[in-house]
Amino acid sequence: MSYPSASFGGVTKTKGASFECDVCGHRPPKWMGRCPECGEWGAILELAGGVAASGPAALRAVPSRAPLEPARPIAEISAAPAKARPTGVGEFDRVLGGGIVPGGVVLLAGEPGVGKSTLLLDVAQQWAMQGESPSLVVSGEESTSQVRLRAERIGALHERLYLASETDLSAVLGHLDAVKPGLLILDSVQTISAPGVDGVAGGVTQVRAVTAALVAVAKERGLATVLVGHVTKDGNVAGPRVLEHLVDVVLNFEGDKHSSLRMVRGLKNRFGAADEVGCFEMHEGGITSLPDPSGLFLTRYADAVSGTCVCVAMEGRRALVTEVQTLIGAQMPGSPRRTVSGLDSARLAMVLAVLQRRAGIQLHDREVYAATVGGLRVTEPAADMALALAAASAAHELPMPPDLVALGEVGLTGEVRRVGAVPRRLAEAARLGFRFALVPPGCGPAATGVTPPGMRVLEVNDVRTALHYAVKATAEDV
Repeated sequence: MSYPSASFGGVTKTKGASFECDVCGHRPPKWMGRCPECGEWGAILELAGGVAASGPAALRAVPSRAPLEPARPIAEISAAPAKARPTGVGEFDRVLGGGIVPGGVVLLAGEPGVGKSTLLLDVAQQWAMQGESPSLVVSGEESTSQVRLRAERIGALHERLYLASETDLSAVLGHLDAVKPGLLILDSVQTISAPGVDGVAGGVTQVRAVTAALVAVAKERGLATVLVGHVTKDGNVAGPRVLEHLVDVVLNFEGDKHSSLRMVRGLKNRFGAADEVGCFEMHEGGITSLPDPSGLFLTRYADAVSGTCVCVAMEGRRALVTEVQTLIGAQMPGSPRRTVSGLDSARLAMVLAVLQRRAGIQLHDREVYAATVGGLRVTEPAADMALALAAASAAHELPMPPDLVALGEVGLTGEVRRVGAVPRRLAEAARLGFRFALVPPGCGPAATGVTPPGMRVLEVNDVRTALHYAVKATAEDV
């Protein structure tokens, strides 16, 4: 039997216990086996109490007081305290917008084993080497001896780099009073518990309380703080959504365990661009920045090979020259297999349908495999034309020119549509030695006013025209 809620003077009171999802923070009216908001099983927990103040009456009950600091004209406020300070790790600073801001709080999330702890230990080492203030790494998942072994492997043994292993928030604050660091790295926020707060460590209530306390301390002391966060099975930041709103910067650390490439992608940044990407390489000696990663996504062939074409993908503001490969298999009755790696399967199916209908290339009964080189995931439409040329090349066993790069989105009528940042893409391709480019209409040098040195740029209206020019360029090379 359920009891109705009663409202008295803006205070909502529910008889009986209240419940909250330990994953997303949703509060259902009764206990359920599965959360109706996030779909997790067994995540609904019972909370003590059941009184929550809300409504205009509760707001009118808050008295006003004199502010600690009066409001000033914006022109009189100095921006120096919010100036970013480089950490010494170039690609990490690139994503942050030049460095980490004193008092700023960064949330770095990523899958287990991707290299978050290794990267941040290197950041702490570089910060300590600058000599202005020490750095403090607090690990709630590993002992100090375990972290010391990793530090020896990557050479992070500076005397101004301090290390502690704690799971209690009060002890963490005590270390801050003793060390007085300029950089705090907490690995991870889900392992820390706040005294006097209900719930277990890693739960919604605990994570919210711990993060709010650390943000307040960081703002008060001007302490640059990096929090390591876990991710869910869907790849999202674990914990309540309010966690991402409390911090200043949210970064996602991505990487395939079978590849040495790692990427730090910005999701939110109050101090700079939120679409930057930093590239790193994981190896036995640790993790290093890759200021020029384009060579990782290309294959150099001794002889011409069919089924490949090069495009330029945009990862944030960075242009990455990427090779797209396709393989056309045997004829299969029924529904042939369509397999992708690093590409969008829906876009592959669409491009193959356009090739068959608009260019007369019969692929409906053939197996098709498509992939990118180097583990880079390319899902933007700008790679459509390169995918179409690679598939046509594989179908006819006709290699594309080795110095050809193709850009453009392919429509269902076979037309080639415009994409963004074409001058930047072509400049990166020209820097790596590509001399022939196929681009959408209105994206050539006549429209942009920019001509990459040593590159011939042709505008193509549709896929059939692109195939014609690519075949012609191949004949000229022969």
